[in-house]
Amino acid sequence: MIEPGSGDVLPSGSPNFKDLLDDYRSQAGVSTPGRYYSIANNGTSYNDSRPGERSLDVGVVASASPGSTIGLYAGSGFHERPTGGPTEGAYSNVFTSFQAAFWDQTNNPPVVSASYSMSQQTRPGSVFATAAQELFVDAALRNITLLKADNDFGSSWGFGNGLANQNVNASSPYAIVVGGTSLTTLAAAPSDPTVSDKPSAADSVYGLAMANDRATLWKLVEGGLTVLPSTVSGPQASATTFLEAVWNDYTLSQSSWSGVGAGAGDGGVDTTQPTPWYQTALGLTPTSVNPSGGTGRGAPDVSANSGGNMFYRVPDPTMTQIQADDGTSAAAPMWASLMAQIDTIFQDQGLPNLGYTNDLLYTAAAIAPASFNDITLGNNVSSFHHGGTLTDSNGDPITLTGFGYYAGPGYDLTTGLGTPNGTLLARSLSSIAHSQMYFDAEPSVIDADGASGWRSGADQSLLVQTMSSAGVNVNLTEGSDTFDFFSAASDVFSWTCRIAQQSLQPDFDPNLVRLFDTFGQGALGQATLSSDESLSVSINGTSAEALQATLTSSFGFADFMTEDGAVRVARPLAVAETAGGQDDQTAIVRLRQNGADSLTLSLYRVDDLSGAIDGLHPGDSGYAAAAQARAYQTATGGATVAGPGHGNYAQTGLINVDAGDLIAFQLTNTTKGHTYWGFVDANETVNGEHVGHLWNYGLNTWGFEDLYGGGDRDFNDLVVQLDFTSASGSGWLV
Repeated sequence: MIEPGSGDVLPSGSPNFKDLLDDYRSQAGVSTPGRYYSIANNGTSYNDSRPGERSLDVGVVASASPGSTIGLYAGSGFHERPTGGPTEGAYSNVFTSFQAAFWDQTNNPPVVSASYSMSQQTRPGSVFATAAQELFVDAALRNITLLKADNDFGSSWGFGNGLANQNVNASSPYAIVVGGTSLTTLAAAPSDPTVSDKPSAADSVYGLAMANDRATLWKLVEGGLTVLPSTVSGPQASATTFLEAVWNDYTLSQSSWSGVGAGAGDGGVDTTQPTPWYQTALGLTPTSVNPSGGTGRGAPDVSANSGGNMFYRVPDPTMTQIQADDGTSAAAPMWASLMAQIDTIFQDQGLPNLGYTNDLLYTAAAIAPASFNDITLGNNVSSFHHGGTLTDSNGDPITLTGFGYYAGPGYDLTTGLGTPNGTLLARSLSSIAHSQMYFDAEPSVIDADGASGWRSGADQSLLVQTMSSAGVNVNLTEGSDTFDFFSAASDVFSWTCRIAQQSLQPDFDPNLVRLFDTFGQGALGQATLSSDESLSVSINGTSAEALQATLTSSFGFADFMTEDGAVRVARPLAVAETAGGQDDQTAIVRLRQNGADSLTLSLYRVDDLSGAIDGLHPGDSGYAAAAQARAYQTATGGATVAGPGHGNYAQTGLINVDAGDLIAFQLTNTTKGHTYWGFVDANETVNGEHVGHLWNYGLNTWGFEDLYGGGDRDFNDLVVQLDFTSASGSGWLV
């Protein structure tokens, strides 16, 4: 923890810090004693504001990651001027606290959390700016995961220049910049007028959700809702998340603007440096809202609860009482606690610490978007200049200028990628890490050709999935072959990667699953490509860009996108990228059924990326018998997995999985007596065309359509996920 000038300082005559820490842990329900150390390189002093920040940080970590050892880095201390006395002591900003933490080669902290910023701003290109930049490079080179609060001053960053501002020295691409949200439970929602009273109670977010309005619930589910609100009552409502929004606590009245300078996550664009590669790889171009515009480093990267409708209960500055506290200063140590726990999981699985993690987070967002709750409500607008008809909280006249940022689908400049679904994020990061360390030689779906185009990474069969809000004409060019087809619009509630992956949580409400049934996807077909064969896509005559392919292609899919829609090319099988590249492993199979018929699933091993078995290809005579002979056994016995029933969840293990196995799918609708394969060419034909029954939903996740002839094409009748790393080590992620 970066705690400049404070460390473990307490008022004169206070009890021992360790005893007070253990007393807090006991009140927080943690029975074990805590471990901490303090590094005060040159001095600390008690000051109500600084130890208050320290106590907030310590309280969050001590209760959110109680097994962690906490290090407090005070740096060289602050300049102090005793009343009537001479100047004494060194002056330092936060810089030396960071230095002490990054270069502590005795304790070697793997995760560093900073709620303080270097508030002094450096001129780009100056020696001071270089020093600040290199400081955070040191953290990456020392294999440290750095969480940095984006601070609490809104889009203005507290500067009365009328513009949106981003702290230059808090925007390092080597730090995970953490923004703030306000988390509202179902119990709190009726009392919050921003949720329950606008424009009327019935038409409010809360009113519509309680009336089972699909559009409202869809947005809330993407933001982390896991239960149908109308079914929740009593004590359960206090423990059930309803929504999260951008955190701010501004109040605007006819004559005053209460809160200028505090009370919102900063968020914005640092135009003094280029956009980091991992943001560009996600397809982002963070752009300032100021009149001069400009692009650069977008902040924050991620977010967590920072107050509003849910505060943190932490020690006061003296560590003797418990108080409510808030701000991104709490969100940063909350994220640091999560990173520390994922480090523990990584060590258990034989992986190194996360270290520099920014790229892994953006990769997780691309291949497994359910790793993050998507925050789409709220804003951080707080720009102002001095003078005017309003007064701020200090009574000074100001004028609001309206420059700031709003939440929206996907990454935004108020909450970044969103807030973490800790379990799903840990699983995603585990899968990414083992893949990068042990399977780097596995062929990607597509590779850049060096001339702004793409080539097939292997001899393979690929699903071709179209997603668009209106009907589109698609042109797919493979080498010298060109295919044109029309895709009808995707239904407004057709399942996304995020929804499909979210549904694969045991506590996800079957009522929500069934509420979003029968909504069809766009066109689905299959393409067969040779290794190094060129591939391009156009939609309505516009060339589509595979913006995120550098992040997703090694995980089995790539999306070609234009403003009119997207075409996903994806493998209809899984590559078993096992933990440590080990053989004879157990893969976790997760199932969510959204079809009413009785279903069974078989998983079998094939020889290549086109599904061949001993020279037989999908659709050949004898292929079904060959697949049955190659079927994997499950941990519960037998070679098939039964569907859990309409809306329900189940999971099992797939045993004796070897590293690099190619695993394909066969679904049987036992009610109707029909069997479907992941490879389109093995299925029935309609109007002379084979019917696709499998849809790719991102990281080792697929959805089946279970009706002959294509049914309602919702591809969620059975959603299947294969997880090759969670069972490793102690199996904590199972």
